[in-house]
Amino acid sequence: MKPAAITSLFLSCCSAAARAAAVSASNHELRIPTSYESAILGRRILALTPLGTISTVFPADKNDDDLSEQENRPSGLGGMPYGLMEYVADCEDDDLGNPTILAITIGTTFKNVAAGSNVSLAVQWTPPHPPAKRIESNAKRSWFSYLGLSSNGDEEVEEQYHKRTHYHRIALPYSAANLPRFSLIGHLEPIEGGDDRKGEVGSKLAKCFVKSHPDAKYWLPGNRIHESHFVRLAVEQIYWVGGFGDRAFIGWIPVEEWQNVTREEWQKVRLPGEKKGWKEWSAPGDL
Repeated sequence: MKPAAITSLFLSCCSAAARAAAVSASNHELRIPTSYESAILGRRILALTPLGTISTVFPADKNDDDLSEQENRPSGLGGMPYGLMEYVADCEDDDLGNPTILAITIGTTFKNVAAGSNVSLAVQWTPPHPPAKRIESNAKRSWFSYLGLSSNGDEEVEEQYHKRTHYHRIALPYSAANLPRFSLIGHLEPIEGGDDRKGEVGSKLAKCFVKSHPDAKYWLPGNRIHESHFVRLAVEQIYWVGGFGDRAFIGWIPVEEWQNVTREEWQKVRLPGEKKGWKEWSAPGDL
Protein backbone atom coordinates (compact mmCIF):
# COMPACT_ATOMS: atom_id res chain seq x y z
CA MET A 1 0.00 0.00 0.00
CA LYS A 2 1.29 3.43 -0.96
CA PRO A 3 2.15 5.96 1.79
CA ALA A 4 -0.60 8.31 0.61
CA ALA A 5 -3.16 5.52 0.88
CA ILE A 6 -1.93 4.61 4.36
CA THR A 7 -2.23 8.25 5.46
CA SER A 8 -5.74 8.48 4.00
CA LEU A 9 -6.79 5.28 5.78
CA PHE A 10 -5.32 6.52 9.07
CA LEU A 11 -7.13 9.88 8.84
CA SER A 12 -10.36 8.10 7.94
CA CYS A 13 -10.03 5.91 11.03
CA CYS A 14 -9.38 8.98 13.18
CA SER A 15 -12.47 10.71 11.83
CA ALA A 16 -14.62 7.64 12.40
CA ALA A 17 -13.32 7.25 15.94
CA ALA A 18 -14.01 10.91 16.68
CA ARG A 19 -17.59 10.63 15.38
CA ALA A 20 -18.14 7.50 17.45
CA ALA A 21 -16.80 9.24 20.55
CA ALA A 22 -19.06 12.23 19.96
CA VAL A 23 -22.13 10.01 19.56
CA SER A 24 -21.18 8.08 22.69
CA ALA A 25 -20.72 11.30 24.66
CA SER A 26 -24.09 12.67 23.52
CA ASN A 27 -25.81 9.42 24.47
CA HIS A 28 -24.31 9.53 27.96
CA GLU A 29 -24.46 13.25 28.64
CA LEU A 30 -24.19 13.96 32.35
CA ARG A 31 -26.58 16.25 34.15
CA ILE A 32 -24.70 18.82 36.20
CA PRO A 33 -26.20 19.10 39.71
CA THR A 34 -27.96 22.32 40.67
CA SER A 35 -26.53 24.71 43.22
CA TYR A 36 -29.05 23.45 45.78
CA GLU A 37 -28.12 19.81 45.18
CA SER A 38 -24.50 20.87 45.61
CA ALA A 39 -25.43 22.64 48.86
CA ILE A 40 -26.85 19.35 50.15
CA LEU A 41 -23.56 17.61 49.37
CA GLY A 42 -21.64 20.45 51.00
CA ARG A 43 -23.67 20.23 54.17
CA ARG A 44 -22.92 16.51 54.36
CA ILE A 45 -19.21 17.19 53.88
CA LEU A 46 -19.35 19.73 56.71
CA ALA A 47 -21.03 17.18 58.98
CA LEU A 48 -18.48 14.44 58.20
CA THR A 49 -15.23 16.40 57.88
CA PRO A 50 -13.45 17.43 61.10
CA LEU A 51 -10.66 19.54 59.58
CA GLY A 52 -10.53 22.69 57.52
CA THR A 53 -8.17 25.49 56.61
CA ILE A 54 -9.12 28.81 58.14
CA SER A 55 -7.73 31.88 56.40
CA THR A 56 -7.50 35.36 57.90
CA VAL A 57 -5.41 38.46 57.23
CA PHE A 58 -2.86 40.10 59.48
CA PRO A 59 -3.83 43.51 60.85
CA ALA A 60 -1.98 46.63 59.78
CA ASP A 61 1.47 46.77 61.37
CA LYS A 62 0.74 50.10 63.07
CA ASN A 63 -2.17 48.54 64.94
CA ASP A 64 -0.24 45.46 66.01
CA ASP A 65 2.94 46.69 67.69
CA ASP A 66 2.31 44.88 70.97
CA LEU A 67 1.61 41.53 69.31
CA SER A 68 4.59 41.91 66.99
CA GLU A 69 6.87 42.36 69.98
CA GLN A 70 5.34 39.44 71.90
CA GLU A 71 5.63 37.01 68.99
CA ASN A 72 8.76 38.44 67.35
CA ARG A 73 6.54 38.72 64.29
CA PRO A 74 8.28 40.04 61.14
CA SER A 75 7.30 43.49 60.00
CA GLY A 76 5.37 44.09 56.80
CA LEU A 77 2.72 41.41 57.31
CA GLY A 78 -0.18 43.84 57.53
CA GLY A 79 -2.91 42.76 55.11
CA MET A 80 -1.15 39.51 54.19
CA PRO A 81 -3.26 36.33 54.15
CA TYR A 82 -2.65 33.58 56.68
CA GLY A 83 -4.12 30.08 56.49
CA LEU A 84 -3.77 27.15 58.85
CA MET A 85 -5.54 23.90 59.67
CA GLU A 86 -8.13 24.10 62.47
CA TYR A 87 -10.60 21.73 64.09
CA VAL A 88 -14.21 22.22 62.96
CA ALA A 89 -17.50 20.49 63.73
CA ASP A 90 -21.20 20.81 62.94
CA CYS A 91 -22.69 21.05 66.42
CA GLU A 92 -25.50 23.61 66.50
CA ASP A 93 -29.14 22.60 66.66
CA ASP A 94 -30.42 25.35 64.34
CA ASP A 95 -29.11 23.38 61.33
CA LEU A 96 -28.11 26.51 59.40
CA GLY A 97 -24.73 25.13 58.35
CA ASN A 98 -22.59 27.43 60.47
CA PRO A 99 -19.45 25.49 61.50
CA THR A 100 -18.59 25.24 65.19
CA ILE A 101 -15.02 26.19 66.10
CA LEU A 102 -13.13 26.08 69.38
CA ALA A 103 -11.24 29.37 69.27
CA ILE A 104 -7.94 29.36 71.19
CA THR A 105 -7.31 33.02 72.06
CA ILE A 106 -3.52 32.72 71.79
CA GLY A 107 -3.70 31.31 68.25
CA THR A 108 -2.68 33.60 65.40
CA THR A 109 -5.90 32.88 63.51
CA PHE A 110 -7.99 34.15 66.38
CA LYS A 111 -5.69 37.09 67.12
CA ASN A 112 -6.26 38.21 63.54
CA VAL A 113 -10.02 37.82 64.01
CA ALA A 114 -9.89 39.84 67.23
CA ALA A 115 -8.10 42.57 65.25
CA GLY A 116 -10.98 42.71 62.77
CA SER A 117 -10.20 40.10 60.12
CA ASN A 118 -12.97 38.35 58.24
CA VAL A 119 -12.66 34.59 57.81
CA SER A 120 -12.83 31.93 55.14
CA LEU A 121 -12.93 28.20 55.83
CA ALA A 122 -11.81 25.79 53.10
CA VAL A 123 -13.07 22.22 53.44
CA GLN A 124 -12.37 19.30 51.11
CA TRP A 125 -13.91 15.86 50.98
CA THR A 126 -11.57 12.94 51.63
CA PRO A 127 -13.09 9.55 50.74
CA PRO A 128 -12.69 6.84 53.40
CA HIS A 129 -12.38 4.14 50.71
CA PRO A 130 -10.16 4.17 47.59
CA PRO A 131 -12.02 3.81 44.28
CA ALA A 132 -12.45 0.35 42.82
CA LYS A 133 -11.79 1.80 39.38
CA ARG A 134 -9.43 4.73 38.84
CA ILE A 135 -9.53 7.39 36.17
CA GLU A 136 -7.19 5.83 33.65
CA SER A 137 -3.91 7.43 32.72
CA ASN A 138 -3.08 7.70 29.03
CA ALA A 139 0.66 7.83 29.66
CA LYS A 140 2.74 5.85 27.17
CA ARG A 141 -0.29 4.62 25.20
CA SER A 142 -0.17 4.04 21.46
CA TRP A 143 -2.18 5.87 18.81
CA PHE A 144 -3.95 2.62 17.99
CA SER A 145 -5.30 2.37 21.56
CA TYR A 146 -6.85 5.84 21.20
CA LEU A 147 -8.66 4.62 18.08
CA GLY A 148 -9.85 1.49 19.83
CA LEU A 149 -7.96 -0.67 17.34
CA SER A 150 -5.57 -2.27 19.79
CA SER A 151 -4.86 -2.29 23.51
CA ASN A 152 -2.48 -5.22 23.72
CA GLY A 153 0.38 -4.46 26.01
CA ASP A 154 -0.88 -1.01 27.01
CA GLU A 155 -1.54 -2.10 30.58
CA GLU A 156 1.93 -3.62 30.87
CA VAL A 157 3.55 -0.45 29.49
CA GLU A 158 1.65 1.72 31.96
CA GLU A 159 2.51 -0.56 34.88
CA GLN A 160 6.21 -0.41 33.96
CA TYR A 161 5.97 3.39 33.69
CA HIS A 162 4.48 3.65 37.19
CA LYS A 163 7.18 1.36 38.59
CA ARG A 164 9.93 3.51 37.08
CA THR A 165 8.46 6.70 38.55
CA HIS A 166 7.40 5.26 41.92
CA TYR A 167 10.25 6.80 43.87
CA HIS A 168 9.86 10.19 42.22
CA ARG A 169 6.28 10.96 43.25
CA ILE A 170 3.69 10.28 45.91
CA ALA A 171 0.49 9.20 44.22
CA LEU A 172 -2.88 9.75 45.88
CA PRO A 173 -5.18 6.73 45.79
CA TYR A 174 -7.88 8.93 44.26
CA SER A 175 -8.28 11.97 42.02
CA ALA A 176 -8.47 14.92 44.42
CA ALA A 177 -9.39 17.27 41.56
CA ASN A 178 -12.51 15.20 40.91
CA LEU A 179 -13.74 15.44 44.51
CA PRO A 180 -15.94 18.19 45.97
CA ARG A 181 -14.62 21.02 48.11
CA PHE A 182 -15.82 24.46 49.11
CA SER A 183 -14.94 27.69 50.83
CA LEU A 184 -17.20 29.35 53.41
CA ILE A 185 -16.72 33.10 53.80
CA GLY A 186 -18.01 35.01 56.79
CA HIS A 187 -17.12 36.12 60.30
CA LEU A 188 -16.70 34.49 63.70
CA GLU A 189 -19.18 35.23 66.43
CA PRO A 190 -19.55 33.87 69.96
CA ILE A 191 -22.19 31.24 70.71
CA GLU A 192 -24.38 32.43 73.55
CA GLY A 193 -23.97 30.08 76.51
CA GLY A 194 -21.30 28.11 74.66
CA ASP A 195 -18.60 28.59 77.27
CA ASP A 196 -20.76 27.40 80.19
CA ARG A 197 -20.01 23.70 80.22
CA LYS A 198 -22.58 23.15 82.98
CA GLY A 199 -25.32 24.79 80.95
CA GLU A 200 -27.44 23.10 78.29
CA VAL A 201 -25.84 24.82 75.29
CA GLY A 202 -22.24 24.57 76.52
CA SER A 203 -22.51 20.94 77.56
CA LYS A 204 -24.01 19.94 74.19
CA LEU A 205 -21.31 21.80 72.28
CA ALA A 206 -18.53 20.24 74.35
CA LYS A 207 -19.94 16.73 73.91
CA CYS A 208 -20.39 17.17 70.15
CA PHE A 209 -16.98 18.75 69.59
CA VAL A 210 -15.09 16.16 71.64
CA LYS A 211 -16.88 13.40 69.74
CA SER A 212 -15.13 14.61 66.58
CA HIS A 213 -11.93 15.70 68.37
CA PRO A 214 -11.25 13.65 71.52
CA ASP A 215 -8.02 15.54 72.29
CA ALA A 216 -9.92 18.82 72.34
CA LYS A 217 -11.20 17.97 75.83
CA TYR A 218 -7.99 19.53 77.15
CA TRP A 219 -8.78 22.89 75.49
CA LEU A 220 -12.48 23.26 76.25
CA PRO A 221 -13.63 26.57 77.74
CA GLY A 222 -12.52 26.86 81.32
CA ASN A 223 -9.41 24.67 80.93
CA ARG A 224 -6.19 25.48 82.81
CA ILE A 225 -3.93 25.64 79.74
CA HIS A 226 -5.34 28.17 77.26
CA GLU A 227 -8.20 30.60 77.15
CA SER A 228 -10.75 29.28 74.67
CA HIS A 229 -14.29 29.96 73.49
CA PHE A 230 -16.84 28.21 71.33
CA VAL A 231 -17.64 30.33 68.28
CA ARG A 232 -19.51 29.84 65.03
CA LEU A 233 -18.49 30.83 61.55
CA ALA A 234 -21.50 32.85 60.46
CA VAL A 235 -21.58 31.93 56.77
CA GLU A 236 -22.17 34.81 54.35
CA GLN A 237 -20.91 33.38 51.04
CA ILE A 238 -20.23 29.87 49.70
CA TYR A 239 -17.99 28.98 46.76
CA TRP A 240 -18.28 25.38 45.57
CA VAL A 241 -16.17 23.16 43.32
CA GLY A 242 -17.93 19.85 42.93
CA GLY A 243 -15.24 18.18 40.83
CA PHE A 244 -14.68 18.20 37.08
CA GLY A 245 -16.81 20.79 35.33
CA ASP A 246 -18.39 18.41 32.83
CA ARG A 247 -20.23 16.62 35.64
CA ALA A 248 -20.19 18.88 38.68
CA PHE A 249 -21.44 22.33 39.62
CA ILE A 250 -18.74 24.97 40.06
CA GLY A 251 -19.65 28.42 41.35
CA TRP A 252 -21.35 30.40 44.10
CA ILE A 253 -24.12 28.80 46.15
CA PRO A 254 -26.72 31.28 47.48
CA VAL A 255 -26.47 31.45 51.26
CA GLU A 256 -30.23 30.91 51.51
CA GLU A 257 -29.88 27.54 49.81
CA TRP A 258 -27.03 26.56 52.14
CA GLN A 259 -29.12 27.47 55.18
CA ASN A 260 -32.32 25.83 53.92
CA VAL A 261 -30.81 22.37 53.54
CA THR A 262 -32.43 20.07 56.09
CA ARG A 263 -30.70 17.42 58.15
CA GLU A 264 -32.88 14.80 56.51
CA GLU A 265 -31.68 15.89 53.05
CA TRP A 266 -27.95 15.75 53.77
CA GLN A 267 -28.30 12.48 55.68
CA LYS A 268 -29.86 10.81 52.63
CA VAL A 269 -27.17 11.66 50.07
CA ARG A 270 -23.84 9.88 49.68
CA LEU A 271 -20.45 11.28 48.74
CA PRO A 272 -17.80 9.66 46.51
CA GLY A 273 -16.01 6.93 48.42
CA GLU A 274 -18.42 6.62 51.34
CA LYS A 275 -19.21 3.14 50.04
CA LYS A 276 -16.72 0.59 48.80
CA GLY A 277 -16.57 -0.27 45.14
CA TRP A 278 -17.09 3.24 43.77
CA LYS A 279 -15.73 4.43 40.45
CA GLU A 280 -14.01 7.77 40.01
CA TRP A 281 -16.04 8.61 36.92
CA SER A 282 -19.33 8.05 38.77
CA ALA A 283 -21.94 10.76 38.55
CA PRO A 284 -23.58 11.92 41.82
CA GLY A 285 -26.69 9.87 41.07
CA ASP A 286 -24.63 6.68 40.90
CA LEU A 287 -23.18 6.93 44.43
